Amino acid sequence: MLSNTRRILPNFPLRSLSTSSVLKSTDISVKEERPYVYNVQLNRPAKLNTFTMDMWREFKKAIDGLADDPKCRSIVVSGEGKAFCAGIDLAAGMSNIIQVIQDDAIEIGRKGRVVRRFIGEIQDCFTALEKCPKPIIAAVHSHCLGAGIDLITACDIRIASQDANFSIREVDIGLAADIGTLNRIQKVVGNDSWTREIALTARDFGADEAHRYGLISRICDDRKALLENSIDLAARIAEKSPIAVQGTKETLNYARDHTTDESLNFIKTWNMSQLLSTDLMNSALAAMNKKKATYEDV
Repeated sequence: MLSNTRRILPNFPLRSLSTSSVLKSTDISVKEERPYVYNVQLNRPAKLNTFTMDMWREFKKAIDGLADDPKCRSIVVSGEGKAFCAGIDLAAGMSNIIQVIQDDAIEIGRKGRVVRRFIGEIQDCFTALEKCPKPIIAAVHSHCLGAGIDLITACDIRIASQDANFSIREVDIGLAADIGTLNRIQKVVGNDSWTREIALTARDFGADEAHRYGLISRICDDRKALLENSIDLAARIAEKSPIAVQGTKETLNYARDHTTDESLNFIKTWNMSQLLSTDLMNSALAAMNKKKATYEDV
C-alpha cells in the first residue's frame, strides 16, 4: 500500500534559484528591482498564474532563498500577465491528490495520511511568506481567486489596482479552503461577519470592498501604478535598519498570536540582544547630523 502512495506522489526535483541578479525559472521569476528590493513574480500568464505543484515548490524555494539572502531586505510579490493569480490549476495542480482519492488499491487510513501530507506541503509553501523575516508586499491586479487569497493573506502588506477582483472559491469546488485563507483572513481583516459571508458564498468582491474591510491598505489606478507604488514602498522599507525591520515583523507576528504580556516578554527578550546592534547608534548619529543612515547587511 505505502509503495503505491510513493509512486503516485513522487519527489519532483526543485529548480536551483539564485538571487544574485536576475532569475528566470519556469513558473517563478525573481528580479532585483532596487538595491535590496526583490520582485518575486508569478510567471504563468497563459494560465492566469494558477498554481501547480511544481509552481508551489518553486515559489517556496524563491521565498526561502530571499529569506536567507543578506542582500534582500524587502520583497514584492506580483503576477505577470492579465491576472495576479486565478487560483489552482485543477488539471495540473490537483492531479496527484485526485489519483490518490480515486485509487481503491490504497487503504483508506493510509490514503488519508497521504492527502494530509500533500495539503501540508502546499500550506508550507505559503507559510514561508509569513516565516520570512523580510517584509513582503502583495501587489494584486485583476483576478485574485482561491489560492491567490491564500497567498496574499500570508503577506505583510497588500496593495491592489482598481481592477482587482477577489473571491474565496473553494466552496464552489466542494471543499473548505485548506491552504491558509480561513486560518489567516480573520486575523488580517477582523470582521467575522464579512469574512464568513465571502467564504460561505464564494462571491466576487472588488478593490473598493476589499479596502473598506481592510484586506488591502491601498488602491492604485492601474497595474503600472500598482507595481511602482509597491516597489517604492518596498524601497522605503529597505532603507531602514534591517535589525529594526525584521524585529518589527517578528514581534507583530508573535503579538498577533499571543497575549499582550507574552508579547511584551517576547520583545524584551528579543531586544536584549538586538539593541546591542550598531544600527541603533548609526540611526542616532545620522539623525543628529541630519544625514541618511546606512546599515550593514544581515
